[in-house]
Amino acid sequence: MQTARDKIRELRALHDDGLLSADEFERRKNAILDAEYTPGGTAPPPARQGTELGLMAGQEIGPQHRRYRLERLIGMGGMGQVWQATDLATHAELGHSEQVAVKILPPQLTQSPVHARLLVEEATQARRLAHDNIVRVYEWAQDPATASYFIIMECLDGQDLDAWLASHGPVPFGEVERILRPVASALQYAWERHRLVHRDLKPGNVFLTAQGDIKLLDFGIAARSRDATAGLPQVPNAGTAGYRAPEIGTEQGRPAPGLDVYAVAVMIYQMLAGAMPFDESRSAQVQVAPPPGLNDAQWNVLRKGFAFDHEERFDSVTALLDALRRAAGPSPEELAAQAAAAQLAAERREHERQRAQLKEAQERLHAEQRAMEQARAAEAEAQRRQEQQRDVELAARRRAEAQAAAVKKLREEQARRELEKQRRLEAEAAAQARKEQLRQQLLARREADAAKARAIEEEKQRKAALLKAQAAYRAEQERARRDQAARHAAELAALMPTAASPVADASGVLRDRFLDGTAVGPDLVLIPTGRFQMGGTEHEHALARKAGSQPSWLARELPAHWVAIERSFALGRYPVTVGEWRRFVRATAWESRLDVDWSRPGFEQDDWHPVVNVSWHDAQQYVRWLSVMTGALYRLPSEAEWEYACRAGTRTAFAFGDEIGTDYANYDGHFTYGDGVRGEFRGGTTKVGSFQPNGWGLYDMHGNVWEWTQDEAHDNYEGAPLDGGAWEDGSASGGDPDRRMVRGGAWLYPPRYVRSAARNGFSALLSNDVVGFRVARRLG
Repeated sequence: MQTARDKIRELRALHDDGLLSADEFERRKNAILDAEYTPGGTAPPPARQGTELGLMAGQEIGPQHRRYRLERLIGMGGMGQVWQATDLATHAELGHSEQVAVKILPPQLTQSPVHARLLVEEATQARRLAHDNIVRVYEWAQDPATASYFIIMECLDGQDLDAWLASHGPVPFGEVERILRPVASALQYAWERHRLVHRDLKPGNVFLTAQGDIKLLDFGIAARSRDATAGLPQVPNAGTAGYRAPEIGTEQGRPAPGLDVYAVAVMIYQMLAGAMPFDESRSAQVQVAPPPGLNDAQWNVLRKGFAFDHEERFDSVTALLDALRRAAGPSPEELAAQAAAAQLAAERREHERQRAQLKEAQERLHAEQRAMEQARAAEAEAQRRQEQQRDVELAARRRAEAQAAAVKKLREEQARRELEKQRRLEAEAAAQARKEQLRQQLLARREADAAKARAIEEEKQRKAALLKAQAAYRAEQERARRDQAARHAAELAALMPTAASPVADASGVLRDRFLDGTAVGPDLVLIPTGRFQMGGTEHEHALARKAGSQPSWLARELPAHWVAIERSFALGRYPVTVGEWRRFVRATAWESRLDVDWSRPGFEQDDWHPVVNVSWHDAQQYVRWLSVMTGALYRLPSEAEWEYACRAGTRTAFAFGDEIGTDYANYDGHFTYGDGVRGEFRGGTTKVGSFQPNGWGLYDMHGNVWEWTQDEAHDNYEGAPLDGGAWEDGSASGGDPDRRMVRGGAWLYPPRYVRSAARNGFSALLSNDVVGFRVARRLG
């Protein structure tokens, strides 16, 4: 029996091959998931009051549409257990990876509806926190089996600060500041952007990732700062003993940054000293010894950070860390910077002295330049007088040139007028010539239209003659088909001297009587021996690619090869019908092992529709039963026998030519093939025999349902048998015994899949509403 995951993988393969639309894929996938997680089609059990957390690895929790499988426990605390879990739904829905962290809240926090509502509200607020140093909260949910609430978060790799301190011991102030600066940034972001405080800061809620990042955890229990008159309840006993500010639980303990400042100050002391400054019950008079690594000024700053009175504390954790940095005094780096500044001041003084000397030299140079400029000014004055004289002479010359230009312009204007007159006369002559040319063109067009009309009439006469010839050809083909049917019936009688007596009608259709006389078998058509070329041709593949066929599908039809059908056989005139299958079910008490129903495929059917939702193994049971009931040897046709019978002596894409329409077969008429036109999409199977048969009297060889064959699935025809037998040599030639070939296309598929050469492989264990089968019978 396939698992839900295997079924979805099979559906996705069909979708990737273009055999299922996106909507159909989603519909079938959801049906598989519903069946998997709601056994027997029953509704999920009613929610129960949350109990103690009895969880184990591999357990699945969550609502029906969003399930999580617990992988390993990665943490425990007062706010519940934290598990690494796998998101079993598609990760594209929420935009995160399949691996998540799931915090499962203890029942005592959610027994009260008011507390449950508050936790849900705070988890919703935490989802809005988008900061590099705050662990992302994706969603919250409730497990319907236990009514337990849980929060889905980003899954981190590393360790919390509690574990890190356990392995490193006390650390210097520089390391303390490196770790807590990102925490301060995250807290300031949460307060300024969303008016949120953490209220449960401790080393266990500061996470050091394997990549060196600092992440702040458990903002899922943070509280929005509320007005004193808001009337909303608070989560009881917020915070952790030792880090919890003294005012929590009082009117002064409303959420404010001072609560987080207190907790961080305690953490600084713990990181420096390796111990807590206070026990769980702190009073205002308790005295604490300073930790190592701080000077007096820094110790006064730290004591202000965890002052008993919240009004004495800093406004934020960032302000606390800045004050500790300033109180530390100049660092070696700052001393080096001061020395560098003194050196720079000395260099500046030397530079100023050199600038004064340069300025004096520049003043002497400027005096010399002024003397030279006075000399140049006298020379320029003399040159200006010369230029004035040249300007007077130039003005006189320009006046003379202007007079000459005026005379020239007058003459040019007269010449222009003469030229325009000449052009006007030429334009009138050209217009007359164009008029005559248009008249000649009109006469020529009339003569061409008359010639075209004569050609159309001649084409009509030619087509009428062609139609007459085609009618005569079809009549001749029909006469030959009747003759061939008579010969087939004679050949059948000669080949079955010892078999159970078949019943044959006037058209040569055979039916085997049941040995008990209760019924007859399916209608059979005699298939003669012969040779044919199996597979797709280059011309056919060119048309198929234009119709949308993928190269991987067309490669299955290669190489084209000649096959000799050396033994006559009989093939079902129609696919096995619902009525014929119902007779088998009643006689054998057969039941499907799959979660499909052949009697209710999802569309209307009666006894004359082809049966669907039947696997390859189910078809094998049917032909064995039919052989026992008739005394004849029934089986599934080989893939070569099926294509030989489908083509019926043709070499075109379909038994009717290189085009097909929905009046010839049942397929998705929204699509076309070659020069064909769009047609009808019927949304399910049609009755057998609804369309005309091929040249050998076989119905529904194109479309309606895919039909099982005996052959194992192969990716191409390399090494295929040439005698028409079934290809069942297992992995010796790349065959897959667990998958079998189906042929003919179906009602759900475009016309490119219903070609005579089209082939597909499908799991022999599965069945669906597009796959059926027809039987073959051995002769002699």
